[in-house]
Amino acid sequence: MIDNKAQDDDAPAPHSGFPAADRPVATILSPRWSTEEARDRLNEAGQVMDLAGIKPDMTVADIGAGEGYYTVRLATRVGKKGRVVAEDIVPETRDYLATRVLREKLDNVSVRLGLPADPRLPENSFDRVLMVHMYHEIESPYEFLWRLRPALAPGGQAVVVDANRPTQDHGTPPELLKCEFAAVGYSLVSIKPMPSAGGYIAIFEARGERPEPSAIRACRSGKTATPASMARESKEP
Repeated sequence: MIDNKAQDDDAPAPHSGFPAADRPVATILSPRWSTEEARDRLNEAGQVMDLAGIKPDMTVADIGAGEGYYTVRLATRVGKKGRVVAEDIVPETRDYLATRVLREKLDNVSVRLGLPADPRLPENSFDRVLMVHMYHEIESPYEFLWRLRPALAPGGQAVVVDANRPTQDHGTPPELLKCEFAAVGYSLVSIKPMPSAGGYIAIFEARGERPEPSAIRACRSGKTATPASMARESKEP
C-alpha cells in the first residue's frame, strides 16, 4: 500500500525556527547498507528487534526503510494484528519497496514518502520508531526529532542503530546522538554495543513538554544539550 500524504501541498516549511546542525551531514549513498543474507547470518534484525522490545500487535515505523530489510522482518514480528509503516524520502526507493511489499503480500505494511525534515507520521500511533543506519543523513535533526515526537504513542520509543564514527563517515558519535535527542526533550533509556549491526543501538523516550523551536540549542562537539528552560533565558544568538 502506498501512502502519498507526504506530497500534500501543506507540507511544513523546512528550517522554520529550528537551529541548524553544527556537524557535517552524510550524503545518501544507497538504500542498501549490506546484503540481507549477510545481515541475517549475524541475526542483525532479530537482535535489534529483541533489544527494542518489539512484540506482536505493536505498531512500528521503519524510517529510512530503503529496500525493506527491516520492514519485512518487522511485519513478521508484529503479526497480522500489528502494523508497520515504512518511510523513505527517495521516491524511487519508496516505489521499489512498495512493489516488494505487494509481491510478498505483506498486508500489515504501508509505505509512504517522507520529507527530509519531517517523517510525516500520524500522531499518537507508534510503539516503536526505528532509524537504522540513517540518522547521520538527516540534514535538520532538531526539526526532524521535533516533528517525530507527536507520532509516538504513550510509552513509545525511538530506536537508533548507527556506527560510532563521525557523521561525514556515515555514523553518529553516541555523545552527539544523546545531545541532539536531549535538545528536543528525549531521554535516553539505554545504549548498548551492537556489533552485528555495525555499531550501537540507542533507545529514547520523549519526556515532558515538547520545546518551542526557538528554545532548542544546537549541540557542539558532543557537549551536553542546553535544557529548553535555560535556552529561553539565554542571550546567545
